[in-house]
Amino acid sequence: MNKALRFQVYLLCLLLVFSVTLFAQEVETVDGVRVVHNEKTGKWGKTPQVSIEFIRNIGKLETEDENIAFHIPSDIVIDAEGNIYVLDAGNHRIQKFSPDAQYITTIGSRGQGPGELYLPLSLDLDSKGYLYVSDPQNQRIQILKPDGSEYKTISFHDSPAGTIRLLESGDMVMGKGGIIFAFGPGGSSQGSEKLMKVLDSEGNILREFGEPVTYKDSFVNRTGNNFSFAVDKNDNVYVSFEYQNRIEKYSPLGELLWKADRKLDYGTDISKAKAQVRRSGGNVQVRGPEMNRCSMGVAVDSRGRAWVVTLKRQMKEEEEVQTGVSVMNTGGQRSVSLSYEGATDLRKTDIYQLEIYNQEGILLGKIPLTHFVDDIRIIEDRIFLLDKRRGAQYYEYKIIEK
Repeated sequence: MNKALRFQVYLLCLLLVFSVTLFAQEVETVDGVRVVHNEKTGKWGKTPQVSIEFIRNIGKLETEDENIAFHIPSDIVIDAEGNIYVLDAGNHRIQKFSPDAQYITTIGSRGQGPGELYLPLSLDLDSKGYLYVSDPQNQRIQILKPDGSEYKTISFHDSPAGTIRLLESGDMVMGKGGIIFAFGPGGSSQGSEKLMKVLDSEGNILREFGEPVTYKDSFVNRTGNNFSFAVDKNDNVYVSFEYQNRIEKYSPLGELLWKADRKLDYGTDISKAKAQVRRSGGNVQVRGPEMNRCSMGVAVDSRGRAWVVTLKRQMKEEEEVQTGVSVMNTGGQRSVSLSYEGATDLRKTDIYQLEIYNQEGILLGKIPLTHFVDDIRIIEDRIFLLDKRRGAQYYEYKIIEK
């Protein structure tokens, strides 16, 4: 081997070692589970292999068109024809739009009867075009036909329904329940239950999985264990915790396959956090425990990559929006209302980014965002980012493979 060739090989080895060192992830096995500790920089480095292209906004706050004036939008799905359904929770309805986002019809209205909704939580769609609506204030999941009429109702008597996602098997994964009314310190049982349940089409529990972290305060248990989840085409479940530096993947049987974390520019210790609750008549004012939020949602694309909405920094006081919950009991009927106060006029920010992970928990890369995000959903090659509390709209993007 001549000197020039030896030098080229040596240089190539140096570059390889440098690349591996720079983008290295520490992987260990703890109690039989793969645990990935990701560095800040992903495997793709400065040359990401995907990008996103803005398509349009769905919904508009400053408008006289009540059909696109959402109030607390909460979920979105697309049917086989490309029609778009937005769960407009604060208006107790589902808005149906054409593939080019033109309004078609409204499904549901406020109430407790068949086909009626009351602050619904989540929405999904099966292969027949039937709509599955989690309706926790009415303690049920409603299954609606494509025309909005009732097909079936699954009732829950002991606890409210939670966020639901359908599996290819026909079963449902359900996260924890909706709005919580019993606020207060003390007790740790709130954090001891499994995080998710798998239900059959009749609502029977087939299995439970997901371990919460238990704290000394019941409200901290609830808040500290808040999470988002998504299901891939193979019925694996991906979970991202809002206040814990923790991302997890579960098999269809509920087996924990791996955990992942990443280096952040802030801490996530909430062991000393406490909440303050004040009651005045039927109104409940809650000052949540002070803790750093790191995640706003997770979704999985058609290639099995997990996209996590992550905070690059913590929100400043002048950027914050508080959620008000009012609970009134009149004549034996409970009335619940939600409101937002604070910096609701803000639309643009540098706080958020999309982190992309492969099927083994390795951080691949990051994409910065320029607006507020409260949740994410991926359908085919489309990403829908929800701005629930400020613009009351969805930002639709297309995934571009490079």
